[in-house]
Amino acid sequence: MKTIVKITIAAMLSLTIPFTAFAQEFTKGTVKKVDAGGKKVTIIHEELKNLDMPAMTMVFRVKDEALLAKLKEGANIEFVAEREDGKLVVAQVK
Repeated sequence: MKTIVKITIAAMLSLTIPFTAFAQEFTKGTVKKVDAGGKKVTIIHEELKNLDMPAMTMVFRVKDEALLAKLKEGANIEFVAEREDGKLVVAQVK
């Protein structure tokens, strides 16, 4: 009986977590400058809703150095920005 109760509770909990909790919201931006040595990128971006920030130009660190290959000055991108250890980072780019 205990096993059945555990499975039922686990199944119920999985149904209450919305799938959108895991979705990342992409923001449009334009790459202004890439600092590969410093692992930073300057982006002119639209509002960052997930960070409650208005549209502006700002410098981000890149979460993964491999993202630098997708970032070229003047390129229009869509990206996900996050706070990591108190710093703003670009976590994904498409």
